[in-house]
Formats: sequence, C-alpha cells, structure tokens
Amino acid sequence: MSLTVSVWFVILLASLAANLPFVTQRLFGLVALRAPKSLAVRLGELGVMYFLAGGVGLLLEHRAGQIAPQGWEFYAITGALFLTLAFPGFVWRYLVKRSA
Repeated sequence: MSLTVSVWFVILLASLAANLPFVTQRLFGLVALRAPKSLAVRLGELGVMYFLAGGVGLLLEHRAGQIAPQGWEFYAITGALFLTLAFPGFVWRYLVKRSA
C-alpha cells in the first residue's frame, strides 16, 4: 500500500469511526444494549474509537518506515480533528428534529 493510499485510508477510517457511536444504538456497532445509549456512553465509545483509529495509523506508519516521535501537541490536534469528524453524526443524533 502506498503512502498516499495509507493516509487516505486512515482519514476515511477515522471519519467512519468518529460517526459510528452516533449512528447506531449498538455498543461499538456490535453489541445490542437493553437501554438506549446515553451521551456519556457515546463519548466513551468515541474515545475508544479514537485510539483504535490511531492504532491503525500507527501500524501503517510502522509498515511504511520509522515511526516519527509525537508529543502532546500531536494528540491534542488529532483529538480535536477526531471531534470535528464526529460533528455530522452528533448533529444527526441530537440536533435534527424528527417527526414521531
């Protein structure tokens, strides 16, 4: 896999992972829950998805060559980007009015 394809794959994966907690009522899209998910559960799921998408990105970077060292700034920026990618799912779940 080329470097460009790897970058676009991680961006697409992060976009899907960021919106998954808001699109489905299942935990991580797999486990059915008895009660509807609360916002706290969705945010916790969002945090886990951030680390899973980051792990895939780290794996692809390791396969491409040496891993570049990152400081706290990298994680602050990627966390903010991940929250930005989650915005469409949040809007769809909580801000769009649906007729009953």
